[in-house]
Amino acid sequence: MRKLLIGFVLLLFGSTASGGAYEDIITAANSGETPVVIDLLRRGMDVNTADPVGSTLLMISVRNGHLPLMEALLVNRANINRRNQFGDSALMLGALKARLEAVQRLIELGAVVNPDGWTPLHYAIFGGSKEVAAFLVARGAKLDARAPNGQTALMLAVKLGRLDLVQLLIEADADMDLTDYEGVSALRLAQKLGHEAIAVYLRNEGAVE
Repeated sequence: MRKLLIGFVLLLFGSTASGGAYEDIITAANSGETPVVIDLLRRGMDVNTADPVGSTLLMISVRNGHLPLMEALLVNRANINRRNQFGDSALMLGALKARLEAVQRLIELGAVVNPDGWTPLHYAIFGGSKEVAAFLVARGAKLDARAPNGQTALMLAVKLGRLDLVQLLIEADADMDLTDYEGVSALRLAQKLGHEAIAVYLRNEGAVE
């Protein structure tokens, strides 16, 4: 009986300590406290520890722009291509948040540029970063990849009213005449949303009416 009681106490306090360490490492990651995170890793925490929605320490560091922490996690072999419950990878979050240096580093280490479904290029366009979008295009991002709703990066750029991003994609040879699953092309979308400058540009580039 005494052994059972001791075992229960150890289990209870061990779980509490582990729970505290989990909260500590997630909090430290969100704050970019690299020494705290590394200390907790040395004490046994998993480098791929994730928050309640599945965003790993690496994803958190990239999303928040904490480059020293990102590098420390990469040195400790964090999983580059892991996804959270929304399907986001570290690279996708970096693209969305316009973290160019993080995007460059992740691709250098083998992050997937062309996953199925939403892609880092879609995220870069949605995040409005011409620099990140241009870098992804230069690194082989598929220009005409379709998101789950059937839209391409070009269509997203049109929806946002970003002529500069539309020009970037067209100059890289994106197909301007593709349609989404409702049969709407980039030109028709521009017309529908009242983005006249984009519509004029697409017509001049030869988009089909």
